[in-house]
Amino acid sequence: MANCDICGKSISFGIRVSHSHRRSNRTWRPNVRRVKAVVNGSPKRIHACTRCLRSGKVTRAV
Repeated sequence: MANCDICGKSISFGIRVSHSHRRSNRTWRPNVRRVKAVVNGSPKRIHACTRCLRSGKVTRAV
């Protein structure tokens, strides 16, 4: 579910490093919201990240 339908942003992976430099895996999840948007002239529910919502790439349906 953590994928933006507009830009394709998804989970990215990395390594968490503690103060004692012990390393373990971690993830960064995008801030994805389920919104009602206009797609091809009709309202549809899509998953959109907040960056796309804020930049105006998504036209919200009323």
